[in-house]
Amino acid sequence: MDKKLMLAVAGAGKTTYIINKVCTEYRNVLIITYTDANYNNIISKLREQNDGVIPDGITVYKYFTFLYRFCYKPFLSDQVGAKGIKYEPNKNRYAKSSNLEYYLDSGDRLYSNRITLLLNKTDVIQEVKSRIKKYFDCIVFDEVQDISGRDFNFLEELMKIDMNMLYVGDFYQHTYNTSADGNVNKGLFDDLNKYVDRFKKASVDFDNQTLLKSWRCGENVCQYVREHLGISIYSNRGEQGSVEFIDSDDEIREIWSNPGIVKLHYQKATTYGVGHRNWGDTKGEDCYQDVCVLLNKTTMQAYKKDALSKLAASTRNKLYVAITRAKGNVYLIDEEQARKLEGER
Repeated sequence: MDKKLMLAVAGAGKTTYIINKVCTEYRNVLIITYTDANYNNIISKLREQNDGVIPDGITVYKYFTFLYRFCYKPFLSDQVGAKGIKYEPNKNRYAKSSNLEYYLDSGDRLYSNRITLLLNKTDVIQEVKSRIKKYFDCIVFDEVQDISGRDFNFLEELMKIDMNMLYVGDFYQHTYNTSADGNVNKGLFDDLNKYVDRFKKASVDFDNQTLLKSWRCGENVCQYVREHLGISIYSNRGEQGSVEFIDSDDEIREIWSNPGIVKLHYQKATTYGVGHRNWGDTKGEDCYQDVCVLLNKTTMQAYKKDALSKLAASTRNKLYVAITRAKGNVYLIDEEQARKLEGER
């Protein structure tokens, strides 16, 4: 059986690899991904290559849909009686893991960060593993870097299945947590080597060469990421694009008013209207030529000190996502300066 962890860089073609390689080698493939953007990207590319339809034998789930429909409902639906998923933590600190109120809110919705724990506590893990092997001959976890907390323990259980597996992700695009619950696997993403070792201990091979170069970003953008964020990424496209800090009021106004340049914010992008997105929310998207990255107070201070690589890992990773959306140029702008100019209009 072939079990592999494949770590990629932004724009390396993870989705294309999955569809062209995995989906042609195996008859029944289960693909699981986390974000809506990446799910939509996978579905779109599958349809593009197959006359508008999803080929027989390929099943694509968003992560929590997989947990709820494929893992929970067949085995625990009658016993537990959940009516959906709640994507918030349980605020009842006194609930015990032996009671259903630990897993369900007052509306009988499962807390998303405790679904896999419920599967484990009720001893249906083996049945889930058998069900996966019954229907599929290969399982693919895309965006594996966002599987965290108790969900990573669940992932390690699935690694024990005697079947073909592919785990694909970008360690430095870890911007979300599927499951944050106390201190469970709290330091999982502190060290790349220790993260990889968790897979190796489960006899999963490690590949960091196949998807080493980006097909999206030009080498100038990749070089900026290497030198200023400390993240190793190279380009397949030559010295295209650039990263430039813009401080001219006139240039900022021009970029701000250009609908063809998406404006990426650390947070609260919706307050600016159409054409503005949050850094982390663009992960998995591949539709931008030039991008404008707004630096908030924290990242602006780090930029001035040439210390972007020393930002908190979660912030640095989101900035990495934002910069690497660009197929062309990246314009860095002080968000406070842009906001003042917008207020003068």
